[in-house]
Amino acid sequence: MTDSISGGAFDFIIAGAGSAGCVLANRLSADPSKRVLLLEGGGKDSWIWFHIPVGYLFAIGNPRADWLFKTAVEEGLNGRALAYPRGKVLGGSSAINAMIYMRGQARDYDGWRQMGMTGWGWDDVLPFFLKHEDHQSPPNDLHRSGGEWRVEYPRVRWDILDRLRDAAAEAGVPKIDDFNTGDNSGSSYFQVNQRRGRRWSAARGFLKPVLGRQNLVVETGAHVDRVEFEDGRARRVVYVKDGRRVTATARGEIVLSAGAVASPGILERSGIGDPDRLKAHGIVPLVEVPGVGENLQDHLQIRPIYKVSGIRTLNGDYKNLFRRAMMGVDYALRRRGPLTMAPSQMGAFVRSQPHYETANLEFHFQPLSLDAWGDGLHPFDAFTASVCNLRPTSRGSIHVSGPTVTDPPDIRPRYLSTEEDKQVAVDSLKWARRIVSQPAMAPYRPQEYKPGAHIQSDAEMLVSAGDLGTTIFHPVGTARMGPDGDERAVVDGRLRVRGVAGLRVIDASVMPTITSGNTNSPTIMIAEKGAGMMLEDART
Repeated sequence: MTDSISGGAFDFIIAGAGSAGCVLANRLSADPSKRVLLLEGGGKDSWIWFHIPVGYLFAIGNPRADWLFKTAVEEGLNGRALAYPRGKVLGGSSAINAMIYMRGQARDYDGWRQMGMTGWGWDDVLPFFLKHEDHQSPPNDLHRSGGEWRVEYPRVRWDILDRLRDAAAEAGVPKIDDFNTGDNSGSSYFQVNQRRGRRWSAARGFLKPVLGRQNLVVETGAHVDRVEFEDGRARRVVYVKDGRRVTATARGEIVLSAGAVASPGILERSGIGDPDRLKAHGIVPLVEVPGVGENLQDHLQIRPIYKVSGIRTLNGDYKNLFRRAMMGVDYALRRRGPLTMAPSQMGAFVRSQPHYETANLEFHFQPLSLDAWGDGLHPFDAFTASVCNLRPTSRGSIHVSGPTVTDPPDIRPRYLSTEEDKQVAVDSLKWARRIVSQPAMAPYRPQEYKPGAHIQSDAEMLVSAGDLGTTIFHPVGTARMGPDGDERAVVDGRLRVRGVAGLRVIDASVMPTITSGNTNSPTIMIAEKGAGMMLEDART
């Protein structure tokens, strides 16, 4: 690798062009007098499968689209290590994710406020969701049109999902119209980030419309190594591109938006973190912030699978060559049909036990089944009743495994490491059986393929949960915010890194607790709010 060369000077430098970074680049470059640099380790989104919704099947696990991270062996998953997909492209994981538009529950954000995060309650954050929303429905108090973040209803329906929704109603889960009102208890079809049958990533919504701005520079294939400081202030970003070390200088602020997996690594390589851990990897400690890389939270999905007969599923349609061909025709002519499918089309939010104040389980019902994402569909008709614990109490970590940007992250989610999470996992499998056993499903003779009807005791169900559990791709919390006096907090309520000036983290890693649902749109809200804070501070 050659010696470092100059990458120029900028008012703002953004490390990471995922969901948060694209929003930040849009907002911070709106003032033509401010020069902005956006750095992305992945490539451009020129591949067709970044745009056809069903492309996640080909993107996840593909080195063109996915960083191919892996977790350490997980005791709670019976000794398994998991693939940990993250988007390797402009738009980040919004280019390969499930496209589900989900804000979470009012309780999530009110909980943040009660933890001391003034300005982060539901009433505080809702305007930032609305600021960029472009919803298909007519505008009302909870939805807006005209923003950059497109939200539409699914363009495909499956009878099997309608019957499952009927069964959920028979099991006591009411049918509702909208998961995004602040209380998502009930069942509904998911709203998706698509426009007329094409994926609507953060790059497509926020970045591409402003690429013509002369004050915005976007570098792809730029792997951010570290931040360098002068007199206690972040001044430079060092990144690697085409085998060369490049140093860019910040006149104003540097913001890390590389996500819950990568942002803590940049902090640690910059000398910010637990001093003993940094020294063990040959990194000189500069600022003691022991919470860096800690507090990892993720939604563990458990994926029961049921065989059915007498009703169509994607498994059967894909196996039929004529129907498979017609899927392509339907998409080419109408932008409809299975090629527009998010991984899950219909969901349900329930309480695993009555003592929970709000829904703590989320079902993602899918008219298909496979052993793992990236594998082929099963040769028989089946559906999957994927279910996740929305508010896990297990806490993991993500840290560097070495001092260089090429060292992979050490990811340890510690799934099912608390007694509460173990009980919720068992209860979630019981809830799946409760729904599937209702009269609405009886005509289709559902048979439990996984974990299997022979699994009956709580102990057996817990083992099965460990066998079936996998990430649903929602890592958050590894650079969490906290009030003054919270020694484990990495950033304050304005997302400024403790102990240094001119450096912020603005992405999913700042969440103190995980939101109750899919985390992409909450991350975009955080970026919207964080960009506003940066612009406010730049004016003072």
